[in-house]
Amino acid sequence: MSNSFDSTPGRQVPKPFRLAMLTSVVAISAGAFTPALAQDAPAKPKALKVCQDPNNMPFSNEKAEGFENRIADLFAKSMGVPVEYFNYPQRFAFVRSTLRYKVPGQDYPCDIMLGVPKGFGQVAGTQAYYRSTYAMVFPKGKGLDEVKSADDFLKLDPAKLKSLRIGIYDKSPASAWLDAHGLVDQGVPYPTVDVNRDHYPGWLIDQELANGKVDVAIVWGPVAAHYADKLKTAELIVVPMKSEPGVKFDFEIAMGVRHGEPEWKSQVETLIEQNKDEIQAILHSYHVPLIDDKLEVISN
Repeated sequence: MSNSFDSTPGRQVPKPFRLAMLTSVVAISAGAFTPALAQDAPAKPKALKVCQDPNNMPFSNEKAEGFENRIADLFAKSMGVPVEYFNYPQRFAFVRSTLRYKVPGQDYPCDIMLGVPKGFGQVAGTQAYYRSTYAMVFPKGKGLDEVKSADDFLKLDPAKLKSLRIGIYDKSPASAWLDAHGLVDQGVPYPTVDVNRDHYPGWLIDQELANGKVDVAIVWGPVAAHYADKLKTAELIVVPMKSEPGVKFDFEIAMGVRHGEPEWKSQVETLIEQNKDEIQAILHSYHVPLIDDKLEVISN
């Protein structure tokens, strides 16, 4: 089952709706809001009610094709309940409009977010269940095939390096990295939060990079790997990037529930622990670059 709202400005009409994920930047836009503390959730709810963005692959979508959808199915099976999704674009005050949204006299529309940065204060976060990193993506056969790391990229012939157009999401770690290495002029910034309701995290790869508007893209690793694998018009190479002094590329990702629901949070953490092998298998099946694994270059 899925509930949603029209995200068109000025409208409040119920209808299918989406959550914008870290838009490849691992950061949720959630507006200031101070709710009253919720009461503890029952030990076994009637359904696993998930807050999700319906156009946010490889994390989630309306067809439940993302790896967060598969993890939700795994949890629901363990709990013996069905999954219900509440869809909302992540870029439009996502937490306030989903996990903390409540009509008087009604239940909350959803009870869990399956992907939030660890330490994100607007939710009560669980332990991290994976740790990934940003990645560089570029087409094969364009003079970059020997690049296996960020250091290799920086060692390119200066004339070659200066000729490249590097697509990034503005104010992401990629911005700081370009600045740190004197490549700001090569950067082609795109807005982190795009109000276009059809926008999705992989747009920078399968539209801008695939169509030659940029030569290289630097995006959140799960997005890089998914869209490089999905794209059939060109062979793309994905190079995971390592954090360096002054530039953090890797982040731990947890799950989020409402503040004031310690029993529910504990239950979710138990589900993470009990299903950790299956969760890892799901992440691997979506080619998510995991810091705990040996980071390798990926080619489609």
